[in-house]
Amino acid sequence: MENHQYKIPIKSFAAVYRSQKKSNVRYWFWGLLVFLVLTLFLPWTQNIKSKGLITTLTQEQRLQKVNSPIPGRIMKWWVREGSFVKKGDTLLQLAEIKEDYLDPNLIGRTKEQLLAKQFSIRYYEGKVNTTVTQIAALEQAKRLKISQLNNKLKQLDNKLKGEKAELQAIENELKLSRDQFERQQKMYEDGLVSQTQLQQRNISFQNQQAKRIVADNKILQTEQEIINVRIEQSSVEQEYAEKIGKAQGEQFQSRGQIATTSGEVAKLENQVTNYTIRNGMYFLLAPQDGQIVQSNRAGIGELVKEGEPITLIVPTRRDYVVEMFVKPVDLPLITLQQKVRFMFDGFPAIIFSGWPDNSYGTFAGKIVMIENSISPNGMFRVLVAEDPTYKRWPSQIKIGTGAQAITLLKDVPIWYELWRNINGFPPDYYQVNETTDKSKKINELV
Repeated sequence: MENHQYKIPIKSFAAVYRSQKKSNVRYWFWGLLVFLVLTLFLPWTQNIKSKGLITTLTQEQRLQKVNSPIPGRIMKWWVREGSFVKKGDTLLQLAEIKEDYLDPNLIGRTKEQLLAKQFSIRYYEGKVNTTVTQIAALEQAKRLKISQLNNKLKQLDNKLKGEKAELQAIENELKLSRDQFERQQKMYEDGLVSQTQLQQRNISFQNQQAKRIVADNKILQTEQEIINVRIEQSSVEQEYAEKIGKAQGEQFQSRGQIATTSGEVAKLENQVTNYTIRNGMYFLLAPQDGQIVQSNRAGIGELVKEGEPITLIVPTRRDYVVEMFVKPVDLPLITLQQKVRFMFDGFPAIIFSGWPDNSYGTFAGKIVMIENSISPNGMFRVLVAEDPTYKRWPSQIKIGTGAQAITLLKDVPIWYELWRNINGFPPDYYQVNETTDKSKKINELV
């Protein structure tokens, strides 16, 4: 009975295990293995991942504080938060609070002081010109007076010469008269002539002596006149030197007054200019086109200090760049003009980091700046600008938007990338084929 039961074929067994059919598993296994091996030879783009934020390429396009140039009191607001303004539009009006500038006619009064000082300079210049004329007249009078005295000296010299010649003639006659008198006296003693003749010769001799005395007196008088003229000449020179010196002193004093007043004029002109510029500072103007995003002061009548930020303005024109940070170990792999792919916050993307061309929702950029000093966070700052050869960055991004950066490196096979990661080797050094000047590239991107 038992043997009979085992000989009966079990149909359910055959239906469940299909022992009579051939299996294709080995074909799928080998096919999958071949596919995986071929996949290992596909190209893989090495990359460095980092995070960053949206900023601008130039400083003037970033968020800008509008500071109060002077201390004052807010009188009127001309804008509100969210307003778009043009360069030169009035943001608010300030009133003066410093006592030195409270006078509403301060500029006019300062100009009057300036005008008075300028007239003073003209008066002093006129005085200088008058003094110059006076000095010239004194010098001319001095020359005339000295010339007159010189002529008088010449006349006295000539007179003295004549008198000396006359004295010489008188002395000759006196000598002759003495000789005649002595001979006459001897002849009188010898009885050859009468006493009357002797007396005549004596009278003639005495007359010659008198003439000689008169001639000597004339010479002495003339010499005294010459001395007096020379003294007068010295006195004239001294007198006119004092007058000219006094006039020159007045001239120098006037010139000193001109110099002092000119300094005061320059100071007043500076004050007028400063007051005029300060009047223009009562109206706070927009430094560039943009949007008012935040006001640190509100209401009317609030006091603000000099240099205190009042509001913030976001410039309308912006050339966005991504500010990202790379680790020091990855810095040698980063070069200028190196390509980078981004995922911006708020914009969905499908990422295949090793196949950037097959990714969806990413945006391309190029490195335009690498800082040579490390940042406080222990990494190096890198700026990446938009790549104009790829699709444009979305216009909806704003300053401060987050970005996931994938810096593209060298293309290698997948098996090499797996082998590198298993062994802990760094990515291969990336070299840009075209080396260009950094500043030139930045200008092109701007």
